[in-house]
Amino acid sequence: MNSHKNARTTVHTRALLVSRVLDQGLPPSRVADDLGISVRTVYKWVARYKAEGPKGLSNRPSVARRIANRLPDAVVALIAELRRTARMTARQIARQLGQARSTVAATLKRLGLHRLKLLDPPEPVRRYERRRPGELIHLDVKKLGRIGRIGHRITGDRRSRMRGIGWEFAHVCIDDHSRLAYVEVLPNEKGATATGFLRRALAWFRHQGVTVQQVMTDNGSCYVSQDFARQCTAAGLRHIRTRPYTPKTNGKAERFIQTLIREWAYGRVYNTSEQRTAQLPRWLDHYNHRRPHGGIGHQPPINRISTPTDRESTTCEQRS
Repeated sequence: MNSHKNARTTVHTRALLVSRVLDQGLPPSRVADDLGISVRTVYKWVARYKAEGPKGLSNRPSVARRIANRLPDAVVALIAELRRTARMTARQIARQLGQARSTVAATLKRLGLHRLKLLDPPEPVRRYERRRPGELIHLDVKKLGRIGRIGHRITGDRRSRMRGIGWEFAHVCIDDHSRLAYVEVLPNEKGATATGFLRRALAWFRHQGVTVQQVMTDNGSCYVSQDFARQCTAAGLRHIRTRPYTPKTNGKAERFIQTLIREWAYGRVYNTSEQRTAQLPRWLDHYNHRRPHGGIGHQPPINRISTPTDRESTTCEQRS
């Protein structure tokens, strides 16, 4: 028996088998053997030709011609309207219109309205840059796992992971206009710790000839603490907090953290956390004074500090 009995047929093959059966009078079994298809396939295409003519030999879409229980277009439009304007759930819409909840839910999914976040158009990216250094600085914290030995990122062996060794926190501060950055690795992200970091960051920027006017942070507990608020007041800073769940508002800090992690934290092999922290001042000096920054015309951040000063290399300490 031919091994290709169930092979798919082309329009040319269908016309050929119909011609052999109807015009030449050959038995369907012989036509099937000659063409390497099943007898059932021969009967199917002959029947279609008799019922529809040459059009019956064309390919048909696999989707159903009619969907059972398909809602009328007017009802579908009403479901979409209730979802968009009244923000009703599928259950509430079903109760309002007297429809099955599953039917309404399937309709919402088909319309792309099954999640609330899909109801509103995506918020456009707002790119901004302050005109002068110090008008605005961004603060953020990145949690880092402590290093006890070379980890699985290098060895590829997760069985050698050291668990329970603890965390340390990279507190970052970056100037909105120049992208000049200051970083410290600290033991926690408490309010007193963030406040001390802000005080030292302000002093470091003053040494660079930059007077800070505003500071932007997220709504982390360390930034909404009374200690942090008092420090902002004492320094004459306006504290701007981002909207919840919108990290792109503080995008320059987020982007700097990505660079920091890629080029410093995971950019080379470290045996201990202390070894990693010891390399931070060298990397920061490179970032601030020599590394081209794509967001400011491929020049290093220090070039955007207009006030000349006897600038020392970026200092960064691990403080307890």
